[in-house]
Amino acid sequence: MNQDEAAELLKGNTLRVYWTLLKSDNGVMGVREIQRALKFSSPTLAAYHLKKLEELGLVKSEHGDYRLVKEVKVGILKDFMKFGTLMLPRYTLYAAMFTTLLALYLFQFREISFYSLSGLIFVLLSTAIFWYETLRLWRMKP
Repeated sequence: MNQDEAAELLKGNTLRVYWTLLKSDNGVMGVREIQRALKFSSPTLAAYHLKKLEELGLVKSEHGDYRLVKEVKVGILKDFMKFGTLMLPRYTLYAAMFTTLLALYLFQFREISFYSLSGLIFVLLSTAIFWYETLRLWRMKP
């Protein structure tokens, strides 16, 4: 399977099922667990999407459960990183770094000058932009 094929097939509910497996503790979930997690109307719908993922070579069926065997970064998944069971937008680290920098800058702010105001404006704008991008991506998650 190439990246284009995966990008074409990982959409809608199939992407949501894949996302749920990515977020799980050990990458193993059963059909009913997927159904409950995504509030599907029947286990058959979850099984259908799991079979699609199996055909793509992303999951493997083992004793009624499905194990994640391959991670692909296509579409919206390119903009997220995994920390344990958390899937965070990549901009989160930058936003946190600039927020910390802003706090340190405000703590050290002593006098008003052209350079201090320029630095403050730069850090404020950078912080706002990174948090905006982080929240925008978070709203786009499957």
